[in-house]
Amino acid sequence: MTLDLSVIVIGYEMGRELPRTIRSLSPMLQRGVETMSYEIIVADNGSARPPTAAEVATWSPHARLLPVPDPQASPVPAINLALEQARGAVVGIFIDGARMASPGLLATALKASHLHPRAVIGTLAFHLGPDVQMRSIHQGYNQQVEDALLSAAAWEDDPYRLFDISVFAGSSAQGWLMVPAETNALFLHRAHWREIGGFDPRFVAPGGGLANLDVWQRLCDDPRNEVIMLLGEATFHQIHGGIATNATASPWNSFHDEYVRVRGKDYRKPDVIPSLFGKAHPKIAQSLCASAETYQKSLNRDQ
Repeated sequence: MTLDLSVIVIGYEMGRELPRTIRSLSPMLQRGVETMSYEIIVADNGSARPPTAAEVATWSPHARLLPVPDPQASPVPAINLALEQARGAVVGIFIDGARMASPGLLATALKASHLHPRAVIGTLAFHLGPDVQMRSIHQGYNQQVEDALLSAAAWEDDPYRLFDISVFAGSSAQGWLMVPAETNALFLHRAHWREIGGFDPRFVAPGGGLANLDVWQRLCDDPRNEVIMLLGEATFHQIHGGIATNATASPWNSFHDEYVRVRGKDYRKPDVIPSLFGKAHPKIAQSLCASAETYQKSLNRDQ
């Protein structure tokens, strides 16, 4: 049976973070999904203590566990395996299972998918905490601090409060009005995923290297596609010791070397003017104003 939407979430050693992410995607916290049929595919990529199918079902009635028989350091094979099994007409991918979702993300992404037959739907990324986590981890920010922050915000009462306790991720630093370097919740029609062959399996670095940036750049560069950024919806990264976001030393050089081997050229950030779709929720008012200033400065530089 074809569903409206499939959401693929990749987890690895995320016993603390993954349950929150899946709850944030559940019908208990997502809004506007009452008439939607959707599934959440949780693919564990080789955790020492992976979640059980029963545990995953308690996080959301829409979630099911996908065993990955031969997990690799890169999540790309797990992503492509899940893509083969996804039943949704539209499929969204969270390459990092530590990224919680704002409550209108799924319904807005599905609506955006109807705007164009080759809709490429991206989202901005935020980091929980007072600063991007590459810096905040050197200033005392850790999982215990984050747990207290989330508890004090009572985020499950209103997940839009996540905007109050987060900052733009580095890849999304230019704000709401410009295309980011990558998106951590990417939605395409299922046929479109099949057309591009999913994620490129040549990206074998831990965490996928630049695989996520690569697929986003290629989609943005295709003039047949309509790049749509969701306004007022985003993902929020929990600190978890990830290979890139929470690394004490940047792995960029090794990741970029792999990218050059795969693509035969240097990585280049996408350069496209996206369409915006969604609502300017009051919780993004401050970041939206800052985004407008950044956008104006970029226009001034280009003149």
